[in-house]
Amino acid sequence: MATEKSVHEFTLNSIDGQPAPLAAYKGKVVLLVNVASRCGFTPQYSALESVYEKYKDRGLVIVGIPANNFGAQEPGTNEEIKTFCKTKYSVSFPMMAKVSVKGGDITPLYQFLTDKSAQTGGEIKWNFTKFLIGPDGRVIARFEPEVTPDSAQVTSAIEKALASLKS
Repeated sequence: MATEKSVHEFTLNSIDGQPAPLAAYKGKVVLLVNVASRCGFTPQYSALESVYEKYKDRGLVIVGIPANNFGAQEPGTNEEIKTFCKTKYSVSFPMMAKVSVKGGDITPLYQFLTDKSAQTGGEIKWNFTKFLIGPDGRVIARFEPEVTPDSAQVTSAIEKALASLKS
């Protein structure tokens, strides 16, 4: 019998190059975001950090996943990305090593997230696409880049997911 996959089955590398199994986030609500340093949406790092600060004590983890798939807007090394995020946006949420989120070299996590059979599937269109993951590792919602992390649409979905942690 096939079991439905969850994001907890995937491991990425942290921005420091250490294995970062997403299973570490079991029981938490996770917002996965493909990020870039030279994008029109890059200022969303500020909103991501403020949402993280607001909800992290209630069980939210934001995971930034740099990708250079769109307009070469993330050309830097992992070290350069880490420095940029810390100095310009004071990012304290977990950052992963740069991956590919579409195309022939797509990372397995994004292959899973964008699977056409999934309700929230379909190719990533641009940087700062957000996936809200429930405590069981299943995708709850997908938000396109124009939807800011601190928008009512995103924060209400986060609050609803966090409320499920108490039950």
